[in-house]
Amino acid sequence: MIKIAGLNKSYGTQVLFDDLSLSINRGERVGIVGRNGHGKSTLFHLILGDTEADSGNIVIPKGYRIGHLQQHLNFTKPTVLEECALGLPEGEEYETWQVERILFGLGFQEKDMERSPNEFSGGYQIRMNLAKLLVSNPDMLMLDEPNNYLDIVTIRWLEEFLKEWEGEIVLITHDRSFMDKVSTHIVAIHRTKAIKVEGDTEKLYTQINQSEEIYEKTRINEAKKRKQEEIFIAKFKAKASFASRAQSRVKKLEKQGEMKALEAIDDLELYFNSLPFAANQMMAAENISFSYTGKEPFLIKDFSISVGSGERICIIGKNGKGKSTLLKLLAGELQPSAGSIKKHPILKEGYFGQTNKLDLNESNSIVEEIKSADPSCNENKARTIAGGLMFSGDTALKKIKVLSGGEKSRVLLGKILVTPSHLLFLDEPTNHLDMQSCDSLMEAIDGFDGTVIMVTHNEMHLRTVATKLIVFDNDEIKIYDGGYDEFLKDVGWSDESI
Repeated sequence: MIKIAGLNKSYGTQVLFDDLSLSINRGERVGIVGRNGHGKSTLFHLILGDTEADSGNIVIPKGYRIGHLQQHLNFTKPTVLEECALGLPEGEEYETWQVERILFGLGFQEKDMERSPNEFSGGYQIRMNLAKLLVSNPDMLMLDEPNNYLDIVTIRWLEEFLKEWEGEIVLITHDRSFMDKVSTHIVAIHRTKAIKVEGDTEKLYTQINQSEEIYEKTRINEAKKRKQEEIFIAKFKAKASFASRAQSRVKKLEKQGEMKALEAIDDLELYFNSLPFAANQMMAAENISFSYTGKEPFLIKDFSISVGSGERICIIGKNGKGKSTLLKLLAGELQPSAGSIKKHPILKEGYFGQTNKLDLNESNSIVEEIKSADPSCNENKARTIAGGLMFSGDTALKKIKVLSGGEKSRVLLGKILVTPSHLLFLDEPTNHLDMQSCDSLMEAIDGFDGTVIMVTHNEMHLRTVATKLIVFDNDEIKIYDGGYDEFLKDVGWSDESI
């Protein structure tokens, strides 16, 4: 129900859109993909009317209601239920059962309905904004990274909810699995244009690759023919008997124009710096318990695990149950209230957490900070890693102090990539990466010779990486010795969680 035609938008010398056209039709759920900085969010804000195009038209039907997920937090009601009921359409203000249904799906409990919105973490406050949006029943939902603050169980609920949505959806997410399950169509912002296919991301990228391969073959053939024509013209243009034919070919070449070579788009390649490890066991946790007060009730209670060489252990479960806390305990960032953690004396670890970006040197540039993690890391390697983490060219020379929180997280990940390690602890490492960077990081994890222990809510990444699971479910912590699909088949999530 939206028609975009001849859209142009630039910022300085960077051209984001050049005569871009796109339509979003009735009932379509459209996922938007593209490298960071290529215009996904700009297109989003142009549709919402928050940003103006340099030229072109965006036609939205009169009376067509667009709802989008608000990231800013401004609560005016005393309880969660009353706050989220503000989203109900006119005439349905008292249909609070609809609000409760969505809040329960987003991980809230009955007792939370009467609590103040300000008592909750930032992630749960964003969920309240999502609940207000979903109950407002607009014609189109616009969602920019809606699953950033959701756990795996809630993401599964949201997938099903959106698949049943009868209106239109425009979705930006780095989670390829989530996008493919929700979307009916995928749009790539690619080389300043919009390319749309019916189907999933794999179909889209296959079509783009095939189109560009055909273009390049055609360009090379045309270049050969042009060269032959130019040789003929140079040879015969001075001879009277061939002058008219030579001139005719000159006009033909001018009219035909020359196909330009496609600008190279670098593939992102990331590698972890693995160290050889001869022993079988790296570490073991024995009956560890932990609470932030040091007393009961314990967030983690009597948990034990042995970590072997080469394992891929993923920690999964609902938010607020202790997944990141357990990772910090195993990494030595926290000390257990009871029990013990023993590590091999030569073990070298890399730890990526959501809070330890505070350890970055604010006066360093991005390249300098990445190099500081390993004395053998040279300028070229640091720049390559920076580029893979979306700091290309001169942006790699920006100072840490001017970076956003998400950018600092990427720098921290860059430091982990170059740190010589046997064992990696990774807490949601893909949160601030685009889809291509996520794929590259998963390939790096797959190619790492050491052991990985990772917290993630991304089901595609779980299927790619996990050989063992630590599952937080129904107030218990269990170890499942196998991959994620096997877990879903053999055990699954408890009824209480879904």
